[in-house]
Amino acid sequence: MSLFTDSLKGGGFGGFQWDEPRLVGVDAAVIPVPYDLTVSYAAGTRNGPRAIIDASSQVELYDAAWDINYEDLNLALPNEVEQVITGPGDMVDRVEEVYRAVYEKAPFILTLGGEHSITTAPVRVLSEKYGDTLTVVQFDAHSDLRDSYQGSPFSHASVMRRVVDLAPITQIGIRNVSKPEMDFIRANGHPVYYSWDVAGKTDWIDGMVDDLKENVYITFDLDGFDPSVVPGVGTPEPGGLYWRETVEAIKRIGEKRNIVGADVMELKPIPGSVVSEFSAARLCFKLLGAALMLGK
Repeated sequence: MSLFTDSLKGGGFGGFQWDEPRLVGVDAAVIPVPYDLTVSYAAGTRNGPRAIIDASSQVELYDAAWDINYEDLNLALPNEVEQVITGPGDMVDRVEEVYRAVYEKAPFILTLGGEHSITTAPVRVLSEKYGDTLTVVQFDAHSDLRDSYQGSPFSHASVMRRVVDLAPITQIGIRNVSKPEMDFIRANGHPVYYSWDVAGKTDWIDGMVDDLKENVYITFDLDGFDPSVVPGVGTPEPGGLYWRETVEAIKRIGEKRNIVGADVMELKPIPGSVVSEFSAARLCFKLLGAALMLGK
């Protein structure tokens, strides 16, 4: 078994056709969104979902550290979400449409990007379902709190400004913040765990989890990791999170809270290297395991 129980078919008619019987009784669906229209530095994150899917077949399915077997999961892979070229706001609407359609049949969805702007779509859906019991936890190098960037309020640099209107947020690994974003953080008062305080440490994790609401959505921009862990991202930033404290944080969230959805964003594959996509694929398993298997 690989991470996915269905083959990637490319964007079908309408962008979200799938073999419906494969969604009957699944534990989770994985939605690939190969989109990077608003990426502002190095383009190529549209190739991220395919690279993660390819790498997933190389991940060992028994997780010795957590003593869980991912082969016990029943997973499905719907088609890629076809790009909308009329603008990033319309693309977010499109992803939301697809997400709603899949969520009617799959109790948990892991979204693969692509650029971070599309996180707004699943949070819209889940904030309706969970209301004021939902927290969005963001792993990221950048706060992504600009009200707009390069003329768009739906830029990848503005995604959390859109999300914070839907649910409270907790930010982890942040180390690149503009002055207006810092002003917003101070005014909004949400928890921010800067990488210079938490990278390489685990003593902050329990307090972070205790402050979360009952239901949690995890959005993971891979540049939250230090480039030594995942170099293949569109906007790399030195001084980031390492693997140990990151997966420990995910584990404790899964043990103490209900993870209701997740995404992994901004992988930009590096030709000739598989380090980044393999790490991203393993992270996908960790997210699925924390959400669906730990203590279940």
